[in-house]
Amino acid sequence: MAPHIVVVGGGFAGFHAARRLARMSRGNARITLLNPTDYFLYLPLLPEVAAGGLEPRRVTVSLPAALPGVRLVLGEAEHVDPDRAEVRYRDPDGRVRYLGYDRVVVAAGSVNKLLPIPGLAEHAHGFRGIPEALYLRDHLVRQVELAAETDDPAERAARLTFVVVGAGYTGTEVAAHCQLAVRDLLRHQPALIGEQVRWLLLDTAPRVLPELSPRLSRTAERVLRERGVEVLTGCSVAEALADRVHLTDGRELPTRTLIWCVGVRPDPLIEDLGLRTEQGRLVVDEYLTVPGYPEVFACGDAAAVPDLTRPGRLTPMTAQHAVRQGALVAHNIAASLGIGRRRRYKHRDLGFLVDLGGTDAAANPLRLPLSGLPAKALTRAYHLVSLPGNRRRVVADWVLDAVAGRPAVELGLVPGAHVPLDAATPERVSLNAAINTR
Repeated sequence: MAPHIVVVGGGFAGFHAARRLARMSRGNARITLLNPTDYFLYLPLLPEVAAGGLEPRRVTVSLPAALPGVRLVLGEAEHVDPDRAEVRYRDPDGRVRYLGYDRVVVAAGSVNKLLPIPGLAEHAHGFRGIPEALYLRDHLVRQVELAAETDDPAERAARLTFVVVGAGYTGTEVAAHCQLAVRDLLRHQPALIGEQVRWLLLDTAPRVLPELSPRLSRTAERVLRERGVEVLTGCSVAEALADRVHLTDGRELPTRTLIWCVGVRPDPLIEDLGLRTEQGRLVVDEYLTVPGYPEVFACGDAAAVPDLTRPGRLTPMTAQHAVRQGALVAHNIAASLGIGRRRRYKHRDLGFLVDLGGTDAAANPLRLPLSGLPAKALTRAYHLVSLPGNRRRVVADWVLDAVAGRPAVELGLVPGAHVPLDAATPERVSLNAAINTR
């Protein structure tokens, strides 16, 4: 019988592992992808969904359509048992099921990184999936509309104060895109003409985008400040309440919006494996194999992959590494089945891109710093190349956004209770919601 390869997780690493395996196996292996949803989510464009510039289906790619020859199983992985060579998962109806395997790829990805801050889990919302992006879009519209309705100046000021915690890629892009979205919403509210709208971007780091060069970091901060975004470095949230936040510098900010973008941590599935971890990630060797279990591979955010370009360190948890690790896992699995020779993972970052909304962006392709329109053009071109589907629809949305503006309407599709900050994964939110409504 043909060997059975199970890929756990359909994010960047898992998607590209499954796709490469399907191409390499040519029908000589059975490939199963276990994922809570039937789509691959292109996370880098998610801030544009929250801002209303892109429809949510533009950043989701159908797994059955994109992965011919791969069997999709809908479910949430609960445990991988290397000794019994099986994966335990829970299907959308809540039933426990099992998948046996000859080779398994653990590519479960990452979840929101939580900190023990009073009130954070109850009053903040993360930004890791479609439900959270849709909720945030509706929330922004609602706050502007409620601010226009109230006669209470204090309540109006609180509703027009938006706090984003985390000045890495996600937080910076969320603040940049959503600030422009709220600015557009105000044009439809005559009652708010002349009212101050506050956007604050907080981070304990000494500068925004610490992953980028200081020059590009300054460029991004300058763009944000020119738009009126208050950038507070060396500062974070000490306590969150329903109508205000207390900052670590002693200040109190009345607000109804707290967006949490303070990094990620590996999926809790990794903790349950009982295998060696480092920084919460599953330890693998340079071939992306779990030591002692040659049939178990791991990649992406879930794996502690040694960085051969920086001895003693791990590769960062970025989509760029996840894509390449997924492809290499497929190659090395094929080698374990007698097709070719396995290779070590060694990759240098090719640079970073940050879309700041409008005509602004910052990028350093091959360490060449760019900003403004050249960076914007490069950023959008990169996303179109990297997106494994929906390219024409994304371009159409970009064009419509530029010439016709964004619809200012609250759909109410995702209640706040369905996007808790402590949800393990955005996909898990969708799966649990499906189970709870049956």
